[in-house]
Amino acid sequence: MKNKMRFKILPFILVITISISAQVSDSLSFIQSKKIADADLEKKKEGTFVTGIPDFSSDPVTGFGFGARTNIYWNGTRENPFFAYTPYLMKLKTNAAYYTSNARELILSLDVPYYKGTRWRFKVDFKAQQNPANLYFGSTEKTLGELRLPSTSNGGETFTKYKDFDKARKTLRAGGAGEAEFVTDALSNRFRETEFMLNLKADYALGKTGNWRLMGGYEIQHLSYDTFEGTETEAIVPETGQEISAPNGTSLLRRDYEQGIISGLEGGWISIIQNALIYDTRDFEPDPTKGLYFEIANEFSSPIIGSQFTFNKLFVQAKYFQKIPVGKRTVFAARLGAGNIFGDNAPFFEFQDQWSPDGSINALGGKHSLRGYRANRFLARSMAFANFELRTRIAELSVKKQHFALAIAPFFDAGTVRDQWQDLNFTKIKTSYGAGARVAWNQSTIISFDYGISKEDQLFYIGIGQAF
Repeated sequence: MKNKMRFKILPFILVITISISAQVSDSLSFIQSKKIADADLEKKKEGTFVTGIPDFSSDPVTGFGFGARTNIYWNGTRENPFFAYTPYLMKLKTNAAYYTSNARELILSLDVPYYKGTRWRFKVDFKAQQNPANLYFGSTEKTLGELRLPSTSNGGETFTKYKDFDKARKTLRAGGAGEAEFVTDALSNRFRETEFMLNLKADYALGKTGNWRLMGGYEIQHLSYDTFEGTETEAIVPETGQEISAPNGTSLLRRDYEQGIISGLEGGWISIIQNALIYDTRDFEPDPTKGLYFEIANEFSSPIIGSQFTFNKLFVQAKYFQKIPVGKRTVFAARLGAGNIFGDNAPFFEFQDQWSPDGSINALGGKHSLRGYRANRFLARSMAFANFELRTRIAELSVKKQHFALAIAPFFDAGTVRDQWQDLNFTKIKTSYGAGARVAWNQSTIISFDYGISKEDQLFYIGIGQAF
């Protein structure tokens, strides 16, 4: 009887085994192009591990930041058929930071690529942040001109260098309508943003290779804004050069809002549906040696889905990575991107970034786009930009089972903005250049140091992750 039962059960076991093997084989067939380079695969860490560093990020706008940045990785073992094809089986990122500008943030992010060996990828992001150091220089292509003081201050004088502009706006002036008798414009280009955000995304790999993916997502935010009219801040007496405190005058953002140039300063609830078509052949997402990433991404917001604002954002970008025969590991990296915001009354804060499933990009200026210019230095309804880097590894070492790799990365950035996408062309291009260093910790955690130079400024950034 037992033998008969054994013979009856064996076919079922055989069918299940063949089925599982077929699923694994199918899964592997559509990620063959993502196989990690052999040299990097040898160093890939097994199991579950944590990388964490004190937050020592530095940004010329938000200041020096300190806190904790940690990543928990679930890599599995080398016997896992997906080990050689995925950056990790699952990653939980936790960032908590406080900056000298009084900015603060908490970010939680869960990423699960190829969930349980399937074609699905899931991401969940949560963010709570307050930043009183956001910059605003305008919201049209006029920002491509030189830095300009408000018309109420020194007749709208312009400046070529940011340091001269920064000093001039601190100069004490006679107050205008609704202002104190004497005011400073030291905070005239700044505003405070408070944000709470929850984002849910899922994408599905298409076709035999799985290089094409369809992504859908939903995001809900609550935003609030403040400007600094009447706030006591630094001022300079023009006759003597003495440094004193004085109330800040009317901010540029407040003035544009009251004149109907921008909307959204009142803040509120934003509900967004996200969609993207993605083509991705990168071999190792955190630090690729080869491959192409292309996306068409869209965000839609309307009262129909519970939002207080109406807009539609379209963004297209391509990233290219190619290892070249120079040194042990030299990678040419390039990115091209263009975006537009549709909607006659789109809120000003949506002009500040372009949404991407691969990581949003501040527009235009700062550590993600033009590294020689301040964040949001150039702002308008349409934008286009390009970045180029040459990432050359110069040293590697292992310390107590932790692997580190050091690379240098000279770079060149370019970009422009327009009031409508039809006017985007190769005129009025802003450029910056510089050099960076990259420290790869257990391959997946990249610590970046970038020094960018432009005609206006020289800026230094420290952060986690590549610029692109």
